Amino acid sequence: MTAELFSEQATQHYRPLADRMRPQVLADYIGQGHIIGQGKTLSQAIENQMLHSMVFWGPPGTGKTTLAKIIANSVHAHFINLSAVLSGVKDIREAIAQAKQWQVQGELTILFVDEVHRFNKSQQDAFLPYVEDGTIFFIGATTENPSFELNNALLSRVKTYVLKSLSVEDLMAVITNALNNDEQLKALDVQIDDESLELLAKVSDGDARRALNFLEIACDLAERQPGNSEGCLILPETIQDVTSQTLRRFDKGGDLFYEQISALHKSVRGSNPDASLYWFCRMIDGGCDPVYIARRVVRMASEDIGNADPRGLQLALDAWQTFERLGSPEGELAIAQAIVFLACAAKSNAVYSAYKTAMTDARSSASMDVPEHLRNAPTQFMKDLGYGKDYRYAHDENDAFAAGETYFPEAIGEKEYYQPVDRGLEAKIKLKLDHLRALNKPDE
Repeated sequence: MTAELFSEQATQHYRPLADRMRPQVLADYIGQGHIIGQGKTLSQAIENQMLHSMVFWGPPGTGKTTLAKIIANSVHAHFINLSAVLSGVKDIREAIAQAKQWQVQGELTILFVDEVHRFNKSQQDAFLPYVEDGTIFFIGATTENPSFELNNALLSRVKTYVLKSLSVEDLMAVITNALNNDEQLKALDVQIDDESLELLAKVSDGDARRALNFLEIACDLAERQPGNSEGCLILPETIQDVTSQTLRRFDKGGDLFYEQISALHKSVRGSNPDASLYWFCRMIDGGCDPVYIARRVVRMASEDIGNADPRGLQLALDAWQTFERLGSPEGELAIAQAIVFLACAAKSNAVYSAYKTAMTDARSSASMDVPEHLRNAPTQFMKDLGYGKDYRYAHDENDAFAAGETYFPEAIGEKEYYQPVDRGLEAKIKLKLDHLRALNKPDE
């Protein structure tokens, strides 16, 4: 390679396809019709040049940054882009100083903060006075739930818009648009058949950036068409090769993580073994630690099955232990077995409900004394004080039950927290408890 040729290539700035295809106007924006469709609040605000501060909350690749830039272009505002990962208070101050200069000139400024949830409280608070006095219009982008990650003071000053994962149809439109309009791809004369197009959209998992990144790599690997020395064709095998090692979208510790474990738990609770298996497999496929799921399955067994089928708790514990001994992927089958069993088992949250109610009473009555007849009396002095006096030893009573005996602090009175359901083993437990409780109240 000559020095001249090297110099020429060095000056060429590479831009990824996803950046080259970023829409500049709202008409070219694909997806999110629920917030930018005809007559929607955001669309009307842009159309009427009535800007307001806002937060975009949604998964990666759904167009948060792009939409912010389109808004800035539409209202002819200056656009300052900060990343909460790379920026600090100094950067915020510099951005505000620049915005103030433009404000004096009668010009608008949009301050866009990507990954805004990564700013701490003091950094988030730094925006507040300038949002209030109109120095800036604030737009934040986050993949995390704003109600958990953003200060209430900031949330009260912005409108939150929820962006959704793009549909397969949306992603197919994104891919087709790139093939038809990107100059570099047009120069390659890349073709894609309907099967490959749909496959590429599906494996992109709702993420436009991912779809375009996959497309760019696939174009490099596309095969030359027979009889055509110029054009090349993207085949299904090409898509599979490009995406074979790619994990589905799964943010460990983020909103998607908790949404999926919630879906698994609720599917088990709802006695749907098929949906339960689906969400389990989604999480495993996404890279979730199976041990975490095993721990949650133990919780499900106690919270939602309980004494209706006590075998569920033991099976869940056995599955956890089996996975620890076998590892992945063999041990994952044991967790799946436990999940299916729990989904099919009789359900009861009676113990869970009783526990919560009892805990509430315990916290509100922590200073109440133990009744004297329930106190232990290992010394004569304690016996002389009346500890243990008149205690009735249940095994000496008929049916090993001391009818009428009291066990709560006197000020509380007798409580009935545990209310077994008429399902599974608890149906039998309920019959017994109803009988014993009736013996405690002979006059009722």
